[in-house]
Amino acid sequence: MGLTKLSASLWRGLKLLQRLGYRNKATLLLLPAGVWYAIFFLAPLIYMVVISFAESPGYGGPPTLGFHLDSYQELFNPLYIHVIATTLQMALLGTIACLAVGYPLAYFLATRAGKHKTTLLLLIIVPFWTSFLIRTYAWETILDSNGVLSHVLQAVGVIHGSLSVLYTPGAIFLGILYNYLPLMIFPLYVALERLDKRLIEASKDLGAGRFTTFYRVTLPLTLPGVMTGCLLVFIPLTGEYLVPAILGGSKNLFVGNLIGEQFLGLGGSSDWPFGAALGVALVVLLLVLVYAYLFIFRRVGGVPGQLS
Repeated sequence: MGLTKLSASLWRGLKLLQRLGYRNKATLLLLPAGVWYAIFFLAPLIYMVVISFAESPGYGGPPTLGFHLDSYQELFNPLYIHVIATTLQMALLGTIACLAVGYPLAYFLATRAGKHKTTLLLLIIVPFWTSFLIRTYAWETILDSNGVLSHVLQAVGVIHGSLSVLYTPGAIFLGILYNYLPLMIFPLYVALERLDKRLIEASKDLGAGRFTTFYRVTLPLTLPGVMTGCLLVFIPLTGEYLVPAILGGSKNLFVGNLIGEQFLGLGGSSDWPFGAALGVALVVLLLVLVYAYLFIFRRVGGVPGQLS
């Protein structure tokens, strides 16, 4: 009986949907996604903007709502400018490193892997399914001065003392490269896989060498994949928290860790308005970068293989 009523209700709903106009149907279908977007994205973002203009109590605790620019003025403190610059530098270097390692690997998978392509892709994907936290802690164990890597390097005579990489920028760099490399490889692989191989054959038939073919044909046609991979890596790196906290220790401070300290009160007292102001500044910076990416992508897409 209950199933019959449910079927009748669904039938009446479908009949009502058929009577609606095209725009009303589109609005109704977009409503669930719109509500989800508003609750879980817009609402936290608006709350963060409101808190960024609040007044900090100065001793920890809830801020006083209002319109104050003290937190934004504090962003121009040379100490925090240095933290932001260091974060952007590490994000840029990490993106370049992922591109330098990821492009040859993606090229090999798309053109040379043959029947082993699926197996090699699984070897890249499966570790990516593991928790980000576990993978980062694994690197802490590997790079520890009393870890396996340290003992192996001492045994073969590469180093004569304990390995001293952990809690340095080098350890952070290794953690970033390992954790974010798949995000670079996937869009590059898709771009190379979809590349029309006839264009490469035509280039070779016209007398171009391998390097010239790659530089004049392959690379320009895969630029959308390059830009997508760089965007997927650079944006999360600007707010990276776990890798610097675990592999960098307290000596290496980045924007993500600084924001966490302001909200969690790890330094002795919390400052929510300043932490929110840092977050808003980071979001604005990333919006500018995304806009620049879309602008360049449109230009690349307008004339295939060329920057017009």
